[in-house]
Amino acid sequence: MTTAASFTTSEGLRDLLCRLHTGTAEWRSSQEAADLLEYAMEKYGALARKHGLDPAEAAAAAFEVMRTRAARNAADPWAVVTRAVQLTLTYEERANGMLCSTARARRRENAAFHDAERFSDRETPIHEYHPAFQIDAATEIDEPEPSDSDQPTNAFVALERAIEVFIELGWPAEIARTGTEYICSRLMRTGSRGTAYEYLRRDHYVQALLDVDQSCWLSMLRTTLGNQHPDREHTNVGRGVLLLLLIGYEVADVISMPDIARAVSLGARALANGGRHV
Repeated sequence: MTTAASFTTSEGLRDLLCRLHTGTAEWRSSQEAADLLEYAMEKYGALARKHGLDPAEAAAAAFEVMRTRAARNAADPWAVVTRAVQLTLTYEERANGMLCSTARARRRENAAFHDAERFSDRETPIHEYHPAFQIDAATEIDEPEPSDSDQPTNAFVALERAIEVFIELGWPAEIARTGTEYICSRLMRTGSRGTAYEYLRRDHYVQALLDVDQSCWLSMLRTTLGNQHPDREHTNVGRGVLLLLLIGYEVADVISMPDIARAVSLGARALANGGRHV
């Protein structure tokens, strides 16, 4: 385009969108429509690159909003298109980082979550800085006597050992791994065992994912993160399998704790007796 096209102004854009809507011109065959999308790609290209996306994705977002009644009837159609493209690209970037759909990334309750990351991505062990694994200094914990070969347990090792606890006490390996990793991923996002617990106990998606009913899921959740009742706070059941493994307990030590072994075994028996998601 050697001269400025009429659609570069708001009134010119409105006129073209109305003609495309009524059928006077067609998106598929109109040269004006092709020029409009090419212009949109150039106009929003820098914004797309800022969000780590391709300019063509910005043009696609512009196309979607240009087809709406809101764009045609707006006082300033280009302002509506620009704002819609900006939001779309922002949430596309968020969705890519959080490994979820754009619709889920748009939800207000997910606004505080950061991009997904692996436990092993950081040089410093997660339990040394993450608030989810901090406990009151006044809390007395009966830790096992460390052997000469003992090394601090990092979060990744604790996760693997927690999975082993469930498998040893009768849970299917696939359910034990998927469920425990799902709990840990939510724990990383929220930064608090209590907050993660409250969210996960109402999470019906994971029940369908694991194909277990609510009682089996709550058994796994309580055992992993600990019973959140204030009266159980300073007990092994209140601390949960993950925290116990992080502070130095071995798998055999955890399995030998009657309350924890009983809870995990009851969940495994319920699952074996048909505790499937419906």
